[in-house]
Amino acid sequence: MEIPMSQTISVRPVVLPAPARGDDLQARVTAPVAGENLPVVLFSHGFGFSMDAYGPIIDHWAEQGFSVVSVTHLDSASLGLAPADPRGPRIWRYRIDDLRLVLDHLDTVLVAVPGLSERVDRSRIAVAGHSYGATTASALLGARVLAPAGDPEEDFTDSRVSAGVLLALAGLAGDELTPIATQFFPFMNPEFGNLQAPALLVAGDADQSVLSTRGPDWWADAYRLTPGPKALLTLSDAQHSLGGIHAYGTVPQTEADSPATVALVQRVTTAYLRYALHVDAVEWDELRAPHGLGADAIGRLETR
Repeated sequence: MEIPMSQTISVRPVVLPAPARGDDLQARVTAPVAGENLPVVLFSHGFGFSMDAYGPIIDHWAEQGFSVVSVTHLDSASLGLAPADPRGPRIWRYRIDDLRLVLDHLDTVLVAVPGLSERVDRSRIAVAGHSYGATTASALLGARVLAPAGDPEEDFTDSRVSAGVLLALAGLAGDELTPIATQFFPFMNPEFGNLQAPALLVAGDADQSVLSTRGPDWWADAYRLTPGPKALLTLSDAQHSLGGIHAYGTVPQTEADSPATVALVQRVTTAYLRYALHVDAVEWDELRAPHGLGADAIGRLETR
């Protein structure tokens, strides 16, 4: 089923005061110029990126009828946070707070686009993210961070969020982390037992992380270990950028860039968001049927 694309508008920066954060939070709103009862997708970027990245995925969602709010976290290269900044060890927590701040002030964010606030359905909100952003987004769905003693940290589950799209979500920690991971990302110790919300995970079968001693199956840990309804899209020959979802390019810029892979991510994530947010289940049902991705598919889709 082919959904017509909508014209979109993007407004930036939308600034939310955040005194405890040290820097006010900047957000970007990308939405269709027309349409009613629009669902909302809150997007968290990967390490070092910003609200201006991930155009291939964010713009596509907006063209397909979603209002997307992306933020700039403190680790963004655009902010130039000094290595010795005292907020550094807690950036993982500030990231989660950034998403919750947007939810707390969603009306303020939406009015940045004239007329959008009246066209949004606030009962249909999803959270999404890539890499570090997927870890951040997963916290609102029920994932937790284990303290060194092994006890779950605070529960950040947010009932305002109905579902998630987790692109390259990091797997389990422990002895499987590399020295660089334990040195620079000590918070990377997830616990997935409470991640009950519906979610689609996307992973590349050629994504060999420098953070784990395991192979690319590490990125599918949450699919195997979480309760509740989950789906997993595994992309053939895809590395960490999942074909290049983070930026536009007229020609492939690296061996990992693949317009066909990006197109598949766009198609499957959009169908899932429509299904999970109760917009339309037709294409999702088609995709998860046997051979639903097509005879020459460059990925495979599993659901449970």
